[in-house]
Amino acid sequence: MNDATGLCDGCLRTLDEIAAWSTLDDDAKRAVWDAIDARHTQWMARRFDGARASTSTSGHPGDTQ
Repeated sequence: MNDATGLCDGCLRTLDEIAAWSTLDDDAKRAVWDAIDARHTQWMARRFDGARASTSTSGHPGDTQ
């Protein structure tokens, strides 16, 4: 579990979602999957933005030319 996000680094679920999974009906599981998809999209956007911010024409992190 990632202390900063409260999510599992592998599956992007919360502890509550993991614990409840076996008791959830199909609609509730679909809601968790939808939440995972949204979290993954946000995670990818942060990775892309972070990589873009550390790249510049001068090659120095943080430069914006």
